[in-house]
Amino acid sequence: MSQKPTLPGDKIAIIEEFETGENTFDDGQSIRSLVIGTSEFDKTNRIAKINEMRKPAVAQVDDMITGNISALMNNMFAINILYINGKPTHSGLECICQARGAKKRILVRVGDIVAAKIISHLNGVVHAIISEPELGVLFTQCNKCGAKVVSMGSSIKCVDCGYIEERKLSNMFGNSDFIKFNSN
Repeated sequence: MSQKPTLPGDKIAIIEEFETGENTFDDGQSIRSLVIGTSEFDKTNRIAKINEMRKPAVAQVDDMITGNISALMNNMFAINILYINGKPTHSGLECICQARGAKKRILVRVGDIVAAKIISHLNGVVHAIISEPELGVLFTQCNKCGAKVVSMGSSIKCVDCGYIEERKLSNMFGNSDFIKFNSN
C-alpha cells in the first residue's frame, strides 16, 4: 500500500495497472483524483483510490468554544480550540481574546480550560470574548503548587497551600460537565 498527496485532476495510475476506486475517475488513459487527499493502491485487487483530506473545523461567529490557554500577551491571550459547540476538533487552530479593561487583573493563566464565544474573523485571526457570565475559566489549578482550587467569588483559593488569585471565572466553574455547556 503506497500513499502520496494528490490534487483534483492529478494522474495517480494508468488504467492498465489499476481500476478506479473511491474519489477517482478514468479519463480513458489514466486514473485521476477527484479530491485533495492521499492516494492508496490495493495491489491485490488492483484498485486505486483517494482518501479525501477533510477541511479543519473553523469556529464561526457566535460559536461557543472550549479550549486551553496556550499563550499570554500584554493585553490578550491565545486559546487553543478543543471543542466547537460541544464537538471535538483536532484542527490545532487558536483564537485570540482581548483582555481590555483588565487593569492588571489576571483573567487567565496558561493551561486554564476556558469557555469563550467567537465574535469575529478579522485579518485571518479568529477573535473571541470571555466577558459574559457563562464564559471564562472552567477549570484551573493552583499557580503555586498545582493543587485543586475552589471558587471564592471572582478569585480562586488553593485547598493545599491557601494561595489566592483572581481569575475571570465562568459561572460554570468547577462543574465537571462543563463540556455539555457547548452543546446547548
